[in-house]
Amino acid sequence: MKMMIAVDGSEFAEWSVQMLEAVASRPPDSVTLVHVVDSASLKSSARKHAALSKQAIAAMTKAGDHILRRFEGLAKIALKQAATKPRTAIDTILAHGRVADTVTKLAKQKKADLLVLGSRGLSDAEHYLLGSVSRKVSALASCPVLVVKRPLTTLSHVLFAADASRHTHVAGRFLCERLLPESAHLTVLSVVQPALTELAAKYLSKDQLEQISAPKRQAAEQLVEKLRARFLAEGYAVTTQVRIDSVTDTILRQATSSKADLLVAGSRGLTGSERLEWGSVSETLLKYAPCSVLIVRGWRA
Repeated sequence: MKMMIAVDGSEFAEWSVQMLEAVASRPPDSVTLVHVVDSASLKSSARKHAALSKQAIAAMTKAGDHILRRFEGLAKIALKQAATKPRTAIDTILAHGRVADTVTKLAKQKKADLLVLGSRGLSDAEHYLLGSVSRKVSALASCPVLVVKRPLTTLSHVLFAADASRHTHVAGRFLCERLLPESAHLTVLSVVQPALTELAAKYLSKDQLEQISAPKRQAAEQLVEKLRARFLAEGYAVTTQVRIDSVTDTILRQATSSKADLLVAGSRGLTGSERLEWGSVSETLLKYAPCSVLIVRGWRA
């Protein structure tokens, strides 16, 4: 697997690199560490002071070199390669440009299988917090994106939010073939949105409500059983759940109560105006999940 990790000097970037420890049992073929100097913003903020802008960019570039060297050492330690023969090729890229656009462009150029970044960091500017860089990268990247929200040195418990789309099955293949250690335990959760509003439901009997929701529930049960069989065949421990409730609220509650290390969801790629209203479920999970989030799209084995 080709992995790309966007880094700066923040604590969240350190967690993104330390995440390699969680996959050390099946290390990636290569890891590319990327640091982006936002030269466009620097030039814009110092538009009337060209000399000052050049000095700032030079200073940030020098700092970027130091950051990449430090994180390269952290990556070797996380992969347990500091004193052993390397199994993973590690390289670094220092780039200039808008952070989110540059990172996604490089990931596509390098044909990355997984792009990793922290949910904070990447720029000191307030508008680069989650909802901007992380949101934009997750929406625009052509490969799976892992947003690290807290230390992630193990993948003991993974919550897989499944729906009836083909993107769910792509996410399942990605987990099996590229990411999960054999020791991981998966919970496959499928949540069916209620067919009726709460007000309408008050006027129907329990049997009537069950008849209305039965087809969707049965479809969800068939889905999670199919996924369960797939994961069991690969040697993973699996449990399944089907709920009829609010989709995002239920997934977030489950992630919290189960103390999941990672929440995984499949998502379709977006084009044009869709990017401005990017998949509400994926975005809500990314924004409010108490754990790190993996959004899988655009991946081909």
